[in-house]
Amino acid sequence: MDIRNWHAETLGEKVVNALEKNGFKAVYFSDKDAAAQYVLEFINDGMKVGIGGSTTLDELELPAKAAEKGAVVLNHNVAHLTPEEKLEIRRQQLLSDVFLCSANGITLDGYLVNIDATGNRIGAMTFGPEKVIIVAGVNKICKDVDSAFNRIETVAAPQNNKRLNRPNPCVATGYCMDCKGATRICKIYSVIKRKPTETDVEVVIVGQSLGY
Repeated sequence: MDIRNWHAETLGEKVVNALEKNGFKAVYFSDKDAAAQYVLEFINDGMKVGIGGSTTLDELELPAKAAEKGAVVLNHNVAHLTPEEKLEIRRQQLLSDVFLCSANGITLDGYLVNIDATGNRIGAMTFGPEKVIIVAGVNKICKDVDSAFNRIETVAAPQNNKRLNRPNPCVATGYCMDCKGATRICKIYSVIKRKPTETDVEVVIVGQSLGY
């Protein structure tokens, strides 16, 4: 076995076991195509599918593939939407049949670590949708909560700010400056240690590097 594949599988299976001990459903796939196919098994014609802002989902082409299956895709990142339309879609996502998103970090002890700007993703992860599926590459696996937040500050936040064309200091420095401006996207900090009581949450770990 290739050393990188061995490492990805070893970490992935450890995280899957930890997530299951914390009440989550969890599964590991070695490649993104198999993971995408698995997720699509939960999506049927006419379903409302919410899309949390996620480069990972785009790399798996899940929004487009869900639409191909006849789902009503609630994606606030579609081009040319007005701010009012984006807000309404975010609200509708909370009542979706299936909500798809990724995580900023997943610890070896099975905690989900995230930072949001508006809170629609974190909110939907915890309550509202009938089912939540979180897809994350092994690059999101971190030793503990502190290292997960460090990953967000040095990897995820700067790249997401660049992707979103936000004029925040991290776009220049490449790492978090704990900025105070109105365009800051790091506003809501969340650590989910156990599966929320009323929400069916499943985590799909992929043995590849995906998203930021």
